[in-house]
Amino acid sequence: MTKTDPNHNAGPAPDVIDMPGADFFDADPLNVDPFNVDPAEIAKFEDAARYWWDRNGALKALHDINPLRLGYIDNRSGGLAGKRVVDVGCGGGLLSEAMARLGAEVTGIDMGRAPLAAAEAHRREAGLDIAYRRSTAEDFGASHPAAFDTATCLELLEHVPRPDSVAAACRKLVKPGGDVFFATLNRNPKAFLFAIVAAEYILGFVPRGTHAYRKFIKPSELTAWAEGAGLARADLTGMHYNPILRRYSLGGNHHVNYLMHFRRVRVGAVPV
Repeated sequence: MTKTDPNHNAGPAPDVIDMPGADFFDADPLNVDPFNVDPAEIAKFEDAARYWWDRNGALKALHDINPLRLGYIDNRSGGLAGKRVVDVGCGGGLLSEAMARLGAEVTGIDMGRAPLAAAEAHRREAGLDIAYRRSTAEDFGASHPAAFDTATCLELLEHVPRPDSVAAACRKLVKPGGDVFFATLNRNPKAFLFAIVAAEYILGFVPRGTHAYRKFIKPSELTAWAEGAGLARADLTGMHYNPILRRYSLGGNHHVNYLMHFRRVRVGAVPV
C-alpha cells in the first residue's frame, strides 16, 4: 500500500470534486440535537471532505476496505437489492454509493456539512439516486422509526461522545427483524499499536490524530449496548491488513478492526 502524506497538501487529484453548498442537507433545521456530536471530530472530516473521493489520498484506507465492508453487509443481510438502507455517519458517501449500485434505496445521514456536500456532488456525477441528510442518528431515528430494512454505522462509534446512544438509535431506525451493522476498533494494547502507532505514525494509512485510543470500543461493550437497546447479535468478525501482500481480509481474530452484525428483535421473539 502506498504511504499517505498525513497533511495531504498536494493539488487536486482526478477524483477531487467541487462541492455544492450544504444547507440543502438539513433534514429538519429545528430538530438537530447536537448532544452526541463532538465538534473536534466533525472538524477532522470537514478538512478531509474535498479529497474524500481521491482514491490515493488521505482516505485511501477507506477506499481499500470498502469492497470488503460492502460484501459483508450484502451477504449477511441476504442481499441489499430492493431494500431501504440508512447509512449512519455516511461521510462522503463511499459506502452509500456502493450499496446503491447493488440496488438498495439508500439514505445517508451525517453531521458534517462538507462531507455531505462531497457525497452529493459525487452522487450527481455518478447519476445515482441517494438521499443525503444532515442529522444525528438519534434525531433521524425519532423522525423515521422502523423506516428501514438495514442500518449501517461504520467507523462512526469511535468518534462520538455516546456510542451507546447511536447503537440504540440504529435499532430504532430498522424494522423488527431488520439488520444493523457496526464497524469500529477494539480497545487493547495491540489495537493501540496497530491502529494508531502503525497506521497513523509509521505507515500513514490515515492522517495523524484520526483516532483517540480512549474512544476505542471492546466488542463486549458494543454487544451490551446493542442488546440493551433490543438488538440480537448475529455475527462478529475481524478485519486485517497484510503488509506483505498489501491486502485486507475478513475473518480470524477481532483484536483491532472488527465488524458486528445485529438484528432487531421481533416482538415476542427470543434473542439468539
